[in-house]
Amino acid sequence: MIGCYHEDIEFSDPAFGTLKGKEVASMWRMLLERNSSLKMDYNNISADADTGKAHWKAEYVFSKTKRPVVNNVTSLFEFKDGKIFRHNDTFDLAVWAKQALGFKGSVLGFFGLLPASIQKKSKEALQSYMTNNTIKE
Repeated sequence: MIGCYHEDIEFSDPAFGTLKGKEVASMWRMLLERNSSLKMDYNNISADADTGKAHWKAEYVFSKTKRPVVNNVTSLFEFKDGKIFRHNDTFDLAVWAKQALGFKGSVLGFFGLLPASIQKKSKEALQSYMTNNTIKE
């Protein structure tokens, strides 16, 4: 994915919110380094010179809780200079949280605290990863 991104990439999803530039590459590195159980399947891929979309399913064990997760994602892309300039992933955060966090995820969802709580923790983990890992591009 990193090689497909424009240097000014903007990424967004329900778990991280909006990330830009090097944050996006670091997110992928962090997620893949922390999880060796990832299995992916994709379908319904289409693109033209300006936009693209894909549906994909990620199956993995969530590293913090050791709980299995099946996440169905829709990705939308905008291209610039032959690279992905904007990448927006959508998925049901409540379903993800129930799988990944169990009861705690259900409670956060019930009280409407889920997006803010998940994004805060995800961004903190990413900033810690970026601080502790020097990556040569």
